Amino acid sequence: MRTRHNLGFWLVAGAFLSAMAFSTVPTPLYVLYQHEDGFSPFVVTVVFAMYAVGVVVSLLLAGHVSDWLGRKRVLVPALGLEVLAALIFLSSIGLPGLLLARFVSGLGVGMITATATAYLAELHALSWPGSGAARFEVISTAANIGGLGVGPLVAGALAQFLPAPLHTPYLLFGALLVLAVVGVGLVPETVELRADRPAWRPQRIGVSGADRRGYLAAGTTAFTAFAVFGLFNSLAPGFVAGTLHHPSRLLAGVVVFLVFGAAAIAQTLTGGLRPPVRFVLGLSVEPVGLLVLVAGMASESLAVFLIGGALAGAGAGVVFKSAIGSVVSAAAPSARGEALAGLFLIAYLGLVIPSLGLGIATHFTTPTTAMYWFVAALLTLLATGAHLGTTPAPPTRAPLTPTIH
Repeated sequence: MRTRHNLGFWLVAGAFLSAMAFSTVPTPLYVLYQHEDGFSPFVVTVVFAMYAVGVVVSLLLAGHVSDWLGRKRVLVPALGLEVLAALIFLSSIGLPGLLLARFVSGLGVGMITATATAYLAELHALSWPGSGAARFEVISTAANIGGLGVGPLVAGALAQFLPAPLHTPYLLFGALLVLAVVGVGLVPETVELRADRPAWRPQRIGVSGADRRGYLAAGTTAFTAFAVFGLFNSLAPGFVAGTLHHPSRLLAGVVVFLVFGAAAIAQTLTGGLRPPVRFVLGLSVEPVGLLVLVAGMASESLAVFLIGGALAGAGAGVVFKSAIGSVVSAAAPSARGEALAGLFLIAYLGLVIPSLGLGIATHFTTPTTAMYWFVAALLTLLATGAHLGTTPAPPTRAPLTPTIH
């Protein structure tokens, strides 16, 4: 049975990677959509925000139900939504089809993120009992964050060198997602189904236990990490093609891959650090990267811009890994999916709010000036998260309520 769980761990990891990679396939293609349909940068942020809205809606409505419905029963239909999104991308032309495809993709990802992460944690515990969580943390975050970087890199290369650039990437990833559905269908279930299923309710944000302060720290820093990722998934490729005058579709994919690749590598290299040290390291590197990134924009230097992006991505990756690790360790097994869904809900709000804010701001000021305000806001949130995560909570006389509504 352990062999089946071991194989299942890698099948779920592969499916998780494929789904997250597919979710960022449109990133290097936005410039092509702008050229074909005359999109403005603000429309690009709206399209991207539609995906994030789909994720948030899905997390609110279904991100937590795998705790009692079963991991596989949620993950397989979620992967099916990604296949449907690929079909919409292939068959639709123009802004309405693009918005619909991104929304459907977001619905699927919202169900996948928390469910696949919890599924991997449980399959890992069954496959390698007593081995610690290092392997799970590395694989789950690499599949999540690494997948977000692989999608633009592959899509950019396909769009640069093969015909039908707005179709070929979706054909490839659509086929991979079909294989993912089949693979996950073979994985053993890890949740014992209960006869007395709880009544459905929307997702609440919280974690079982008394560590409310730790959960707030994880949520705040995860928000900033995804704000960095959202910047590079929405506006950064257009900035490189326009302001920096580098229109290559492959380069657009490389820019995004650099950020997420740096995040995945940093997560792997810091796997052996004690959680408090890793948390502080991420909180130190991310703001440095943001400041270098702004310097690259102000000087219109691609090299400085990329260095800043890599540093910001590395810091954000470590911060997000720390957030997941703290929530997984603090949550009760019966509520692990719900706790992770709440964390991902906060994180994906970091995709929606800052990206839309930047898109609106570019209507009234230059992209560089808008970035000044963006970075100032993130630095404030990072300082707040650092304070919550490193300052001991004051003693309380009565137990804290288990969740934050």
